[in-house]
Amino acid sequence: MNELKIKALQCKECERPYEPKAIHVCEFCFGPLEVVYDYDAIKRRVSRKSIEAGPRTLWRYWDLLPVESRDVTTIHEGYTPLWHAKNLGAELGLNQLYVKNDSVNPTFSFKDRVVSIATTRTRELGFDTIACASTGNLACAVGAYGAVAKLRTFVFIPADLEQGKIVGAGIYQPTIVAIKGNYDQVNRLCAEVADSFKWAFVNVNIRPYYAEGSKTLGFEVAEQLGWRAPDHCLVPIASGSLLTKIYKGLQEFIRLGLIPDHKTRISGAQAEGCCPVVTAWREKSDIVKPVRPNTLAKSLAIGNPADGLYARAIMEKTGGLGESVTDEEIVDGISLLAKTEGVFTETAGGVTIGSLKKLAASGKIRPDEVTVAFITGNGYKTQEAVLDKVSKPIVINPSIAEFRDIYNQLSLAKQTV
Repeated sequence: MNELKIKALQCKECERPYEPKAIHVCEFCFGPLEVVYDYDAIKRRVSRKSIEAGPRTLWRYWDLLPVESRDVTTIHEGYTPLWHAKNLGAELGLNQLYVKNDSVNPTFSFKDRVVSIATTRTRELGFDTIACASTGNLACAVGAYGAVAKLRTFVFIPADLEQGKIVGAGIYQPTIVAIKGNYDQVNRLCAEVADSFKWAFVNVNIRPYYAEGSKTLGFEVAEQLGWRAPDHCLVPIASGSLLTKIYKGLQEFIRLGLIPDHKTRISGAQAEGCCPVVTAWREKSDIVKPVRPNTLAKSLAIGNPADGLYARAIMEKTGGLGESVTDEEIVDGISLLAKTEGVFTETAGGVTIGSLKKLAASGKIRPDEVTVAFITGNGYKTQEAVLDKVSKPIVINPSIAEFRDIYNQLSLAKQTV
């Protein structure tokens, strides 16, 4: 145990310090709390070499994560692929486009990162029950990590969630509570449950620790690019936390001397049916106005994003961009990534790629800009969104003559296009 790593929790608004317990809101100004580290102590023991010697999971960055024990709850999350997306880049006119694919995590989304850390911290703080409010991916991750940690597990979801995500959570045998309402209503109920039942809710009272998991995406991208920050990151926005933490991860690496100082543009992508952060960015407003979500991108359908204002501020501060896409453009983005890079992403990834396409077409991303597009979830969870876009089977008898007929028809059709 290293007692110097976590110094305190601190309010992001009034900077009042708190003991690092299961709390998430300042009792004086109601601002959100964030973990504060002893960076001087960390800098004395962390180096590129020490990180490279660590496990090929996000826990290679243990020194920069908000836990005190080495006995972590892990199912080998993180250290996901980053590659030069040459085919997609050629399609969009971007020579230095990279894709960070978090759809290959154990439960097929980036939520495994935050939940691995939240579960470890939950155990450290002595809780026996872990829970969450979820638009789907988080329910799957909490179900899995709760099972591995042998904790009693509850997940609260909107009742209209995609079937793939309900099955993806239910296979781990948590108690699933489906609420007749949207995510914001689910989240409000969970805040009441957390207060009444004294459980560890990963995105309520454990949120300061949970949110830190997302910064490992920033760490990994910098390491995988050869210990340098990219020029530009395009991040899907739900609560806004992912965008803020990717930025924080890059800044921590710069602060510790692990990568050179570099100004990375951080841009945000949302669905038009739920784009309060992008709207605030476009209007240069300091107010993120809540909206009622109406989009097939259910994993991003948070109408009142908890970190929306902070995400907008980072977009502005770094010279980043905001973009939104229609449901049709989301599906087209899913299809484009699949046919160019062989990755089947969920609707949130469709938002990222659809937005990337629009930004590239408008010249807002330079062709030589080292740009990273973040793919946060797997398409097998949201198959309903693309059923009209996939190839359909051609059914024939086991006959070479029938196949020849079909083949000739296909060849003729190709010639006439």
